[in-house]
Amino acid sequence: MTPEDFSKRRAEFHLLDVREDDEWQAGHIDGAQHVPLGQLGERLGELPTGQRIVAVCRSGGRSGSAVRGLRQLGYDAENLDGGVTAWTKAGLPLIDASGRAGRVI
Repeated sequence: MTPEDFSKRRAEFHLLDVREDDEWQAGHIDGAQHVPLGQLGERLGELPTGQRIVAVCRSGGRSGSAVRGLRQLGYDAENLDGGVTAWTKAGLPLIDASGRAGRVI
């Protein structure tokens, strides 16, 4: 799913950011749930089961791994193409941990 498509239809999806804490704090998509990839297995109970999950990382690699694992467990999941890097290149905003304009690190 492209960032532009996601931004137009975001109410239909649950956004899961699987980046590390420092990346999340520097800049994330408002409304995303943060679960670092390394913690995903132990925190599956925090994910919704009745809504499609769109996973995101910096460029799509880690979130692609998350999507493969989630699908194997029966979740409806897909990757945000190009991650937060593509999101910002599309002119869409990130926020930092304090709610101000964020950045990709």
